Amino acid sequence: MGYTTPMTLSEELTWRGFVNQTTYKDTSVLDDPTKPITFYLGVDPSADSMQVGNLAVAMMIRHFIDHGHKAILLVGGATGLIGDPDGKKTERDLKSQEEIEHNKRAIAAQYDTVFAGQQFELVDNYEWFKDMGYLQFLRDIGKHVPMRQMLGREFVQSRLGDEGAGISYAEFSYALMQGYDFLYLYRNKGATLQLCGADQWGNSIAGVELIRRIEGAEAHVWSAPLIVNKTTGVKFGKSEEGAVWLDPEKTTPTAFYQFWINCDDAGVEEYLKIYTLLPKEEIEEIIAKHHENPGVRFAQTRLAIEVTKLVHGQAQMAIAQDVTDVLKGANVGVIDEKSMVALRTEIASTVAATDGSILVALTETGLASSMSEARRLLQGNAIALNGTKVTRENFEPQDFKNGRLLIRRGKAYKDSALVELA
Repeated sequence: MGYTTPMTLSEELTWRGFVNQTTYKDTSVLDDPTKPITFYLGVDPSADSMQVGNLAVAMMIRHFIDHGHKAILLVGGATGLIGDPDGKKTERDLKSQEEIEHNKRAIAAQYDTVFAGQQFELVDNYEWFKDMGYLQFLRDIGKHVPMRQMLGREFVQSRLGDEGAGISYAEFSYALMQGYDFLYLYRNKGATLQLCGADQWGNSIAGVELIRRIEGAEAHVWSAPLIVNKTTGVKFGKSEEGAVWLDPEKTTPTAFYQFWINCDDAGVEEYLKIYTLLPKEEIEEIIAKHHENPGVRFAQTRLAIEVTKLVHGQAQMAIAQDVTDVLKGANVGVIDEKSMVALRTEIASTVAATDGSILVALTETGLASSMSEARRLLQGNAIALNGTKVTRENFEPQDFKNGRLLIRRGKAYKDSALVELA
């Protein structure tokens, strides 16, 4: 089915939920195709991977690019050496330059994946800070930044208060460095707009003020709201295992896929708008079908497919689907070897004979802490082989499908293990 209803950029950003704060009085300035805007987004390489929260802002950038605006992506090799204090109660531990270099390369590679086929320029603020002297920075930048403006920041007040941990001069000066990034890109790249997450509004405004004071020119900020899980009220992008990363070594493609499959009903429409490029009409159709039978999780499944495909590619998305289907009850005997490799990564596994002990398999895979607990689980009808409850203590040849079976404790598919013929 074709979807042909076009939206202007300001309309699309509003509909998708990418509007938090902006310095623009009239957002229609974004909609003139004859006047493309050069904008930038900055990210510090504090880790060697972006998280799902960073991906939301990256998706916002995709819409700016798709509507003809010019993107500059800044990876902060200089600011990363200091660390952003905003939102932190204590001083960050300083990272070595070698670690920052490693993180920069990893994040740049992720941008190449997320923005595959898109035009953007990648820059590093270490290039313009590395040769800048202290006196030059104080005279050219520090002279134009009022102390009242910096001391008024909420995080500074909290760190300097009676219950605060204090703040170093280095972290206090971080906002000046980020402000200079905007000034430098304005002068050298023609950037007049900074995109950011809601938590970076204060640092971004510092650049707007510098450009106004030093250049007598107008620059702007557009911030996206932080994404919040509507069911729990906490910042979106966390799982039981911690943060959900884009790096497959930190969060496997299957675990990534399952994060989206398991997201809350209350927020799934918002996540489809933010994390996919699906058009308005198609998302509305998906949500309508989802409401017909929420238990099937139709919207979450489509969300998982789209986001996993974007971040990890079609092949890894298909493997994640296979593994998830098996964990939900599909025949483990029919998946191919690539999916089997992924399945072994996701759950514990062991080997057994066709008449081997189910009790031993439960203990070896950690589904039971002891033989006596394994026996109690079996007697309590809590163990299933390939989705069928059993109370016997030994496997039988027909349990194995192409030399494999899935054993599960209880109902949660994360409490599953793979048993293969020895």
